Amino acid sequence: MTPPRSSSPSAARKPPAAIIGAGIGGIATAVRLAARGHRVTVFEAQESFGGKMHQLELPGGYRFDGGPSLFTLPHLVDELFRLAGREPQDYFRYQRLDPITQYFFADGTRLTAWADEEKFAQEVEAKLHVPAAEVLRFLRRSGRAYEATAGTFLHKSLHRAGTYLSRDTLKALAAVPQLGLTTTMHQRHQAAFPQDARLVQLFDRFATYNGSDPYQAPATLSLIPHLEHGLGAYYPEGGIYAIAQSLVRLAEELGVEFRYQEPVEEILTADGRVTGVRTAQDVYDFGLVVSNMDVVPTYRRLLPGQAAPERTLSQPRSSSALIFYWGIGRRFPELGVHNIFFSEDYQREFEAIFQQKTVADDPTVYVNITAGHTPTDAPPGHENWFVMVNVPHDQGQDWPALVQRTRQAVLRRVSQALGQDVAPLIRAEHVWDPPGIERRTSSFGGALYGSSSNNMLAAFLRHPNFSRQLEGLYFCGGSVHPGGGIPLCLLSARIVSDLISS
Repeated sequence: MTPPRSSSPSAARKPPAAIIGAGIGGIATAVRLAARGHRVTVFEAQESFGGKMHQLELPGGYRFDGGPSLFTLPHLVDELFRLAGREPQDYFRYQRLDPITQYFFADGTRLTAWADEEKFAQEVEAKLHVPAAEVLRFLRRSGRAYEATAGTFLHKSLHRAGTYLSRDTLKALAAVPQLGLTTTMHQRHQAAFPQDARLVQLFDRFATYNGSDPYQAPATLSLIPHLEHGLGAYYPEGGIYAIAQSLVRLAEELGVEFRYQEPVEEILTADGRVTGVRTAQDVYDFGLVVSNMDVVPTYRRLLPGQAAPERTLSQPRSSSALIFYWGIGRRFPELGVHNIFFSEDYQREFEAIFQQKTVADDPTVYVNITAGHTPTDAPPGHENWFVMVNVPHDQGQDWPALVQRTRQAVLRRVSQALGQDVAPLIRAEHVWDPPGIERRTSSFGGALYGSSSNNMLAAFLRHPNFSRQLEGLYFCGGSVHPGGGIPLCLLSARIVSDLISS
């Protein structure tokens, strides 16, 4: 067996760690463990780091962030640099977005989501005729729910008894009656804003932040708007990919070794604990292994001799995405970084995704454009459009046919809203569908967030950040607790690091 290299006395005193996968959760875990004295090696199947947080370039000078496009809770990135004794601004800079999102409703109404809560509430009152006081009441209730529960449900393992003995947990339990565990997000939003279905639709869409259905997901998730409207949405200099770039730079400075195009083929075990990993190139000894791969293929492919937690692995999958990367041959000053073009019938759209396992004929369209903040992302006078539609995870659907049908629906919806035929403006194009997402990232079925959150126990049914059967085996990333998206993947890294050090 080939032992991992050791470069310092402190690293030699702690068990070396293997990270499987260089997604954002894996990179952050590598930084945390290296900063605590572990010798860390990251094995990545692709040619570079980032996982879903990759980038791509199309002919003509168009650059795109490949996956995540929304950045919240930037302090979770900053703390990684501070943990390593570095100044964050020497590596990574960002600015708060204002406005956050431009909304285009099917009836022609346009609404700007300003960063300031009161200004946003006034905008809603002016455009949708819902009193600003009611909007502020809802947003502040969302903020209270977040503050009461995040310390327990997001920052700690829900699968350790000690979590339930803390002051944070007592605060969270006191808030349970107000969390809406027995009602859905849609029911809560409808009760809050009975006078305007458009505002209900706006807040329902936050269910998509973890790949869920607002008509099934518990009202607890109504705390998600606080991330944007209370804590803020941000834009990193250079785009979302700059997060991964800066953290890989930090990790390498801390001695982390990245082995690209070397997928792990098996996690090795003996006597109830992990002993290393095997790749096509070699066999490596490790006292700790952290899988940043989706938990389903981790068990199915890398742990063939171990009993899998079938109840956990069989939880309903989250939604996936169909993404069109378009180089657009003009500028649209009415568009911002984040733009939402809503469908006419939101309920039918989610029924198509979660019940019929297909794509709605009239889907809601999200368009992310970074060229306004990073001019080099498109040629002068052009824009780079990341165009996403929520779709079901792959279960053998006819994706080539769905791609063509959805492309036409997207062009129809966006062109109608902008008063401009967009199709002739497309100068370059690339498509990423659920099977492609699975091939590149090993996300089971291309599901972006592992399991969905369409029932009140979903948080407790996610796979824990550690193995109950194998000592030394841990899990991070979007398919395990606390869930998917940049902030939660970063929190999963913190939880794993704390578990290893406890």
